[in-house]
Amino acid sequence: MKINKNLFWAVALLLVAGCASCSNKTEEDDNNGGGTEVPVTPTEKADVEGYITSQSLAYTFTKLTADFASVTMSPTKITLDPSVQYQEIDGFGAALTGSSCYNLMKMTAEDRTKFLKATFDPVEGMGFSFIRMHIGGSDFSMDEYTCCDREGIEFFEIPAIEREGIWPVLREIMQINPDLKIMGSPWSCPRWMKVNHNDMKSEWNRWTSGRLNPKYYADYAEYFVRWVQEMEAEGFPIFAITMQNEPLNHGNSMSLYMPWEDQLAFIKHLGPAFEKAGIDTKILLFDHNYNYDNKAGQERYPLKIFADAEAAKYADGSAWHSYGGHVSELDYINEMAPGKSIYFTEASIGTWISDGTWDGVLKACILNDFEHNFLGVLSRNGSGVIMWNLMLDNDRKPYRPGGCSTCFGAVEINNSNYKSLRYSSHYYDIAHCSKVVKPGAKRIKSSGYTANGLTYEAFQNPDGSFAVLALNRSSEDIQVSFQGPNKGFRFTIPATAITSLRWSESE
Repeated sequence: MKINKNLFWAVALLLVAGCASCSNKTEEDDNNGGGTEVPVTPTEKADVEGYITSQSLAYTFTKLTADFASVTMSPTKITLDPSVQYQEIDGFGAALTGSSCYNLMKMTAEDRTKFLKATFDPVEGMGFSFIRMHIGGSDFSMDEYTCCDREGIEFFEIPAIEREGIWPVLREIMQINPDLKIMGSPWSCPRWMKVNHNDMKSEWNRWTSGRLNPKYYADYAEYFVRWVQEMEAEGFPIFAITMQNEPLNHGNSMSLYMPWEDQLAFIKHLGPAFEKAGIDTKILLFDHNYNYDNKAGQERYPLKIFADAEAAKYADGSAWHSYGGHVSELDYINEMAPGKSIYFTEASIGTWISDGTWDGVLKACILNDFEHNFLGVLSRNGSGVIMWNLMLDNDRKPYRPGGCSTCFGAVEINNSNYKSLRYSSHYYDIAHCSKVVKPGAKRIKSSGYTANGLTYEAFQNPDGSFAVLALNRSSEDIQVSFQGPNKGFRFTIPATAITSLRWSESE
């Protein structure tokens, strides 16, 4: 293993050598008064490229390299077997909320483009490839609204607040990464479609709670059809939707209570509506916590729907958050619903963690989230991981009344100048995956050496290259030998650190 001469390469992450984005020093400090200047990715050729971020922040997406070597007799060998393949990987990313777009639009065009290229460019940047968007408003939009607030589905229209506030950013991202995958999730149906969640009869003209009135199932299915069609007409193909963000949540700034019984009934309208319209967008169930918010009768929510043959044929899989319960819940979901996809769609960080400071939260979360929300999901058939807000400001804004006032974004922008940036554990975790594991990759078998605190997963990319995501939770460096089908090499994974590796064995 050898350290690249340009140690802190970090497109969009690193600012200068010795200064991590999660420290108290920002880009403004390093650029003599502001800007978003970032170092250029080193162009030195090496057999293996690696990236390391440590909990101590001694390494912050530091690039290291290694040369191929014989490791046949190594007692610390991990062997990759591409003949044994598991799920296909669709990508990694964060939520492109109205709040994130507001902050991005406050940047100069030059600074915004530089940041977006560094984040989404699949070759020269981090290669973020998956985003989640709210269908209508959310707790991180610029208002409460849906795409049909006037009663009657014939009045459906994506409002100006999105056309003017979100679409310009999305369009620029699509130009940078045309293969970007988009997932849509509503926080609420139009209020005129709601009834009281207790009696299922009386009107419920509120943004929070309520249930979807069964007499509007067909109209609400048409709502999704029109949203997908209108987005695609603008050049924004929709990869997947969930029927409701956090369906067991009565609160937040916008919500709709949708127990599994309602979702089962509704997908029998939505699925045929998509088929009739020729829409191949994936429909995902649930989109909530591993512990089902401890709601009686809602345990194993997606399995209740998969058990219905008619509903199951329209559901590609399920989506998950980590605000309650444990990722091991996916073991049972996979066992009982083999062949159904898994996506992780939301986790947040903020002042409730550790000492509440930026650095404290970063250090507390960077390994934990990577272990559970990334490796934990990927090892359990997960095809994609999306974290929450891409960007919030240094006051954790904008957010809606009733929403989260204590959440950090993957990136923080200073609202005094809309130039200075800091990067959170979420940005690092996403980048470690998206930089080396590309959309269309297959998770493959990896086995051999085990060590206390060492966790890893291996992948083969569509271009034939190999990737490894590794986590060392121990207090000691771990020296590992990796053996692919034809090539091997040695690499030291530092103590309490994340490591991403990528190499090609083709001539």
